[in-house]
Amino acid sequence: MAEHPAYPVGLRLTGRKVVVLGGGQVAQRRLPALMAAGADVLLVSPAATPSVEAMADTGEITWERRPYREGDLEDAWYALIATSDPEANARASAEGERHRVWCVRSDDADAATAWTPATGHSEGVTVAVLTTNAKGRDPRHTAAVRDAVVEGLRDGTLVAPHYRTRTPGVALVGGGPGDPDLITVRGRRLLAEADVVIADRLGPRDLLAELPPHVEVIDAAKIPYGRFMAQEAINNALIEHAKQGRSVVRLKGGDPYVFGRGMEELHALAEAGIPCTVVPGISSSISVPGAAGIPVTHRGVAHEFTVVSGHVAPDDARSLIDWPALARLTGTLVILMGVDKIGRIAETLMAHGKSPETPVALVQEGTTAAQRRVDATLATVAEVVVAEDVKPPAVIVVGEVVAVGPKPLA
Repeated sequence: MAEHPAYPVGLRLTGRKVVVLGGGQVAQRRLPALMAAGADVLLVSPAATPSVEAMADTGEITWERRPYREGDLEDAWYALIATSDPEANARASAEGERHRVWCVRSDDADAATAWTPATGHSEGVTVAVLTTNAKGRDPRHTAAVRDAVVEGLRDGTLVAPHYRTRTPGVALVGGGPGDPDLITVRGRRLLAEADVVIADRLGPRDLLAELPPHVEVIDAAKIPYGRFMAQEAINNALIEHAKQGRSVVRLKGGDPYVFGRGMEELHALAEAGIPCTVVPGISSSISVPGAAGIPVTHRGVAHEFTVVSGHVAPDDARSLIDWPALARLTGTLVILMGVDKIGRIAETLMAHGKSPETPVALVQEGTTAAQRRVDATLATVAEVVVAEDVKPPAVIVVGEVVAVGPKPLA
């Protein structure tokens, strides 16, 4: 008799009787999916693992503490046969055949009338992988295929855009500190499904090269003291493309709400009636120091950290930062966008009591291949920045945590 591949089908088991014979590891792995499907599960087994027993104790399944006996599969829709008794498994399988109950057997797949595929889930989709080779079944291979597909759907490397369920709108996506691997799984997935991407200079630029050819990429870079796309123009672009029914991603560096003007864009979209999703990102204020070997907190050294913007000098009337108060803090001070102002910042901190010997580290292009760390003190940092030609973007860390880790390599 010729071997044919199994016919794949999804069973709708809500409220229907499912019998599980055996309460060991196989049942422990399979029962959660059966319960999630809404099946009315009857477990027949003299004993069970602690996890399976807990399912019975909470009323999620019915457990009859005894061996299999003839008639257990009556009125069942589906059965999982997984006892340690081969003879009982064979009798149960024969009963299933007589009652036309689809049966999976853990001890002898060739004698079963059904096989369980390797399954996984992503964004409301069940991925099921079932071998088509009846004589060459390899469960580890099918599981590996399943894992690869699910992971690809989750992280966006496998592009499968929504069509019927996709709603046009805008996603404000925090891209993280620069390394493309540090964007969130959800952010990468939304990026893979976008029609339009409006990207910051500090976003993970390498991800743009992976976008399909039809995706329109708009440069919204803001270069310090150079050319930039005005915020109003960015807001208008988000609104106009979304109104055209397109899926728009606003790709930002770090987190949208950490000096990223994310709330300004959210307000503009709300006023225009455009739906918006906000995807948090890994902030450079924590991740960049960490990538350079600097913990922003450390037991016995710093129990708090403060993140401030340095784009306005302390002596500028527009500054909203209480620099004298910051000088009195004993924790870590993280300064973003402050490379060109660090000299005046250091002077202000020292003038209000901060020790000139306080360690300072500047981490340029953090988490990228171009990352470099330059160390100084408050007394020397102005000179060091010039001598070492430190350029934005760079995260500045002020505090004793700078000296906690191993010395940076030359």
